Amino acid sequence: MRKTVTLGAMTVAAFAAGAAGAATLDDVKARGKLNCGVNTGLVGFAAPDANGEWQGFDVGICRAVAAAVLGDPTAVEFIPTTGKTRFTALSSGEIDILARNTTWTFTRDVDLKFDFVGVNYYDGQGFMVPKALGVSSAKELDGATVCIQTGTTTELNLADYFRKNNMTYQPVPIETEAEAKQQYLAGACDTYTTDASGLAASRASFENPGDHVVLPEIISKEPLGPVVRHGDNDWGDIVRWTFYALVAAEEYGITSANIEELSAGTDMPEVNRILGTEDNLGAMLGLEPGWAKAAIAAGGNYGELFEKNIGENTPIALSRGLNAQWTDGGLMYAPPFR
Repeated sequence: MRKTVTLGAMTVAAFAAGAAGAATLDDVKARGKLNCGVNTGLVGFAAPDANGEWQGFDVGICRAVAAAVLGDPTAVEFIPTTGKTRFTALSSGEIDILARNTTWTFTRDVDLKFDFVGVNYYDGQGFMVPKALGVSSAKELDGATVCIQTGTTTELNLADYFRKNNMTYQPVPIETEAEAKQQYLAGACDTYTTDASGLAASRASFENPGDHVVLPEIISKEPLGPVVRHGDNDWGDIVRWTFYALVAAEEYGITSANIEELSAGTDMPEVNRILGTEDNLGAMLGLEPGWAKAAIAAGGNYGELFEKNIGENTPIALSRGLNAQWTDGGLMYAPPFR
């Protein structure tokens, strides 16, 4: 009997959660803007510029979704979240989508009841140290003090790595990227550990980046991607396929420069379907035929977003690596639009 009651309660709770989250698209349209949870400030990924305008790779994903749903890439309210607050903001409905360098894990997917719609950046955890420390490998960090963001996968990864290598460390807990940089530069910790892309972004923002080095070891897999609430599959489909439209656009050569020309029609059926000139995939999502075109035009395809915000010609200077298209030896791959 106890098992039956428990399962019944779980079913009711799951149904209630699904019902509560089943109208995100309607809410966004009625509100006239997308509420997007982002980092509190990580240059290259999500940070306000000198004019207070949010810029970055993750910001571009938010703007693409707003363009697809509302026809306006500026109809977004960016809500800064920390490692601790991001999931509460999503589950409570404060934000419609979380686009904040968040790692897809089993527990976040299954236990916390969130849906990761894809991977927009394949990453791994690393370490940054002052060059003056004279350390060239993470295995030389035995006894180090380590700045680490709370509420993140990096905490467990750090503990696992040091235990595996029979080393000890003293954690210096921090909550935001700004606090991490402040503590690290003030010498409160010997090393700062987070996703390697985050380390590159932080280092680029220092007054003297050359005084700091990112060590060669990558100690984890960190598939980062946009997240939505579990239970609203329609909304999940919209965010998922908006992201994949950006990935597919790069593969098929659809850019912010030629999108109008290609929208007149091409001899490539896949391109026509993406841009809404053949079939009407938008109707299946409850969107206009030009939803994907609007998303791509908002900031360019996946490659354009990458190169503009975090690519090799930016201060962040990240190479494509695993984030290259599958045709170039990377892992970026969009399912067929058909």
